[in-house]
Amino acid sequence: MLHQQLPWYIGGPVLGLCVVAVRLLLNERLGATGAFSEVVERLGRRSLAFDWRGWLFFGLVAGGLLFVALNGGPAFEGYGWLTDTFTGATAIIIAPILIVAGALIGFGAKAAGGCTSGNGLSGNAMASPSSLAATATFFGTGIVVSFVIQAVI
Repeated sequence: MLHQQLPWYIGGPVLGLCVVAVRLLLNERLGATGAFSEVVERLGRRSLAFDWRGWLFFGLVAGGLLFVALNGGPAFEGYGWLTDTFTGATAIIIAPILIVAGALIGFGAKAAGGCTSGNGLSGNAMASPSSLAATATFFGTGIVVSFVIQAVI
């Protein structure tokens, strides 16, 4: 079973190299929302001719499924109190809230011109002022919400 998370000192540099490679090779920004949007837009036009972003999306999904298969099921170890909080009956009660929150995050990511990965990695690497502001907002909101959830539950 796969219980070890990829160490930050491996994942961070690899992700950084991916950002640089996409910028140098394709002159594009790397981001998950762009990948998802590409698939939705192409399927909406009834086309299966995806560009690199569409294939990135399928790679992200395939990687997640491969992890689940190799691990023998989904695993959420290593997230401290969050892992312990959202299990069993609590997870069933929280699931609709998380689905609505996910939809709002998707809307916000499109409105912000990219998701946390697009703004946080690619946008900040290009010193984009809007990406710096968006990333500060993402992190600030995440910190506040985590303290609120921990206080409430």
